[in-house]
Amino acid sequence: MIDHVYISVTDIDKSLAFYSEALKPLGWSIFGNYDSASGPDSVPDLYGIGDDTYGKRKAVGSSIWLRQRKPGETGLYLGIVCDTNELVDAAYAAAIKAGGIDEGKPADRTYFAPGYYAANVADFDGNRLEFVHKAWNPKRHQ
Repeated sequence: MIDHVYISVTDIDKSLAFYSEALKPLGWSIFGNYDSASGPDSVPDLYGIGDDTYGKRKAVGSSIWLRQRKPGETGLYLGIVCDTNELVDAAYAAAIKAGGIDEGKPADRTYFAPGYYAANVADFDGNRLEFVHKAWNPKRHQ
């Protein structure tokens, strides 16, 4: 399941208006921003739009985070749900073994939220994957 996607845009306000209106019929709405001052330099300011279950802890939800595009930037950032920290570790190890580029070893990312455990890799074209376990998400598999 896809947890979140970062979309790099040239105009945050215009893009927030577009995505929030386009996704409103599907139950999506703007839910907040992430101020990069509270995290590492590699994490930009983010502007969140989530589905009707995102953040409510009833089910695993999905979100889109808009970020200001940098000159020459391309590629996709995709967060993939993992049901445990061990699965984050396993997916990260498999991606590195397959030739992925380390962009953040598995670790707690408390600057996002307590219980947020993730690892980051890039592929050969600069697309990025984040394997993420959010402790508050209900388990998807038995």
